[in-house]
Amino acid sequence: MIRYELSCDNGHAFEGWFGSADDFDRQQTMALVSCPTCGSTHVAKRLMAPSVSTARRKQQRQDLAVQTGQREMMAKLREIVSTIRANSEDVGERFPEEARKIHYGEAEQRGLIGRATADEVRDLLEEGVEVAPLPVLPDDTN
Repeated sequence: MIRYELSCDNGHAFEGWFGSADDFDRQQTMALVSCPTCGSTHVAKRLMAPSVSTARRKQQRQDLAVQTGQREMMAKLREIVSTIRANSEDVGERFPEEARKIHYGEAEQRGLIGRATADEVRDLLEEGVEVAPLPVLPDDTN
């Protein structure tokens, strides 16, 4: 589709959409293009700036897509973290001890969250205890 800025011999400006430049020419020759204000069929194309896709405009569209994707990803990540927190027991500083008890069958299987130092996490992983960090997400309300 191609859009033309048009005007009639009475000075009314309007736009028209056509399948191609040839389609406009054919319709104009057959007096099918008319002014919606006065009905005149003496219509001409007006000078108009071309719609050029600049690198800046393309970058703006890409930035918008990335921002939208990031917002959606952060919303999903927040949902996941919220679900984990709602379905886990927060054992705080006792996390390494409780995780070991579960790993070695000394306590019931359950979801745990808590705090551990980097050294404690490294020791747990070396023992084969499966642990993963729960991300602290930025607050979007600022």
